[in-house]
Amino acid sequence: MQAIWRGAINFGLISIPVRLFSATEEKSLRFNLLHKEDGGRIRNNRTCTVCGTTDLGKDDLVRAFEYEKGAYVQLSDEELANVQTETSHTVEVVHFTASEQIDPIYYQRSYYLAPDELGIKAYALLRKALAKSDRVAVAKVAIRDKERLGTLRVRGNTLVLETLYWPDEIREARFAEVERDVETSESDYKMASMLIDSLTEDFDPSQYRDTYRDALMAAVNEKIEGREVMAPEAPEEMPQVVDLTEALKRSLEEVKARKASGE
Repeated sequence: MQAIWRGAINFGLISIPVRLFSATEEKSLRFNLLHKEDGGRIRNNRTCTVCGTTDLGKDDLVRAFEYEKGAYVQLSDEELANVQTETSHTVEVVHFTASEQIDPIYYQRSYYLAPDELGIKAYALLRKALAKSDRVAVAKVAIRDKERLGTLRVRGNTLVLETLYWPDEIREARFAEVERDVETSESDYKMASMLIDSLTEDFDPSQYRDTYRDALMAAVNEKIEGREVMAPEAPEEMPQVVDLTEALKRSLEEVKARKASGE
């Protein structure tokens, strides 16, 4: 893996030089656009909306911020480089907290932090203390021109930085439907609880696959081999159960039958 950032974890008066690596990658099939007539690849041309010039090079472009509709202020690369914060090259630990106090909606992306040679001992100390504390470190860090809130936690032998959305980046959930005061019966609640209990098991990520990606790749292979991609047989439609109580009863019966058969 290639490091995307170098800096240090600041933990009290301790500074741990580290490198930052992306911990995840999205695996999906990427399609290109072709010209229907001749199969030529269509690329995104950098085109000016004013003069119509196409294929503009890097030297022809500048960054600008639209501070009001149609009005921009330009910032050169040198000016952007001069914008520094205390977290530009550090993971600044602010405090520690129990992980359950952080709503999962805040979590954004995961990164691995690996120590440089001089920071191995301090890295191991922070890792051990953090693991035994059963807490996460709340930190601030600037990555790729943006200061981010984040947490540090331990995964195996590695420190993981989880970036968080800022509070003003979380949209409020305002839906009239969910604000209604809806009454539910005690018997329905008990059956719903039983269904949850029946479907509760330990989480094992290895048992899950991206079946859509598998099917899409199979379709690509079919086309490569010159065969037409055929629609699968439509599954039998399940009868719609409108009554909530009846739906809960049937769900419980299906779960019990599935467990009895060992599926």
